[in-house]
Amino acid sequence: MKTTLTDIEYGKNVIETEANAVKNLIRHIDDNFQNAVDLVINCRGRIVVTGIGKAGIIGQKISATLASTGTPSYWMHSSEAKHGDLGRVVAEDVVIALSNSGETEIIQLIPFLKKIGSKIIAITGNNKSNLATYSDIVLYIGNIDEACPLGLAPTASSTTMLALGDALALTVFKKRNLSKEEYAFYHPGGEIGRKLLPVEAIMRKGVENPVANEDTTVADALKIMTDTKGNPGAVNIIDINNKLAGFFTDGDLRRNLHKGTSFLNNAIKDVMTKNPKSITSDCLASEAYKILRENKIDQLPVVDSNNTPIGIIDVQDLLDTGN
Repeated sequence: MKTTLTDIEYGKNVIETEANAVKNLIRHIDDNFQNAVDLVINCRGRIVVTGIGKAGIIGQKISATLASTGTPSYWMHSSEAKHGDLGRVVAEDVVIALSNSGETEIIQLIPFLKKIGSKIIAITGNNKSNLATYSDIVLYIGNIDEACPLGLAPTASSTTMLALGDALALTVFKKRNLSKEEYAFYHPGGEIGRKLLPVEAIMRKGVENPVANEDTTVADALKIMTDTKGNPGAVNIIDINNKLAGFFTDGDLRRNLHKGTSFLNNAIKDVMTKNPKSITSDCLASEAYKILRENKIDQLPVVDSNNTPIGIIDVQDLLDTGN
């Protein structure tokens, strides 16, 4: 008697099928993979990733991963390529073509890519296909049984292509040996940007960095703050040696106004925050965010190795970086 699987059991089977397909991919990682890594890292043009259907969607992700890890890449739809997008491809490019069967309309591009002179890396489940035959390098994912109940919908095969694309992109990334700062350059937004960007990249500096001498009156210091480009809402206070002596913010102004307005004629050193928290420009933005959060403040002086204020970092700048 045939036993019907519950939805939960069938869902687990789908995951197990796809996991096994990815695991079996390991035995297909051979010299062809090494040749593909070398071809990509030595490419003088861009990595053009192309495909159609579900394989094409996976190709978009592979291209995005390559680009975000320091390898210039763009996605090209195989159908659109036949209607003018082939004009984007030059001889110095490397084309990564994805097709499980290796017999989709993607093979119609091969003669033209050959004429252009670009190299072709095939990612396919059929190493006897036309795509495999006419490509320079073949990355074989194996003969994969799909997780679909009909055995038709691309599932395990597309998951395996994705894993292989990650393996290729990240192996190239490892060989490039990028620093955290270089990696952050490609990720200025989001949590990655916040964690990896140096303070130097987002602090307010130059004409956006208000500085006043400690003997300046409060009124004149406020004018400096107001006239500064970007209206940072704070001012760095320096002593006679140009060292950071204090910090004064809009919040300090509001707190002092409760006592009257006579203090506006006093020296800023009388009302500034002395020995304020500060950070150096080579620290990570995440460190600045931690200081601001833990001390419940909105601005932070940025100093150089001599404790001379060279900028201000505002919590809003960090939040904007995280968008």
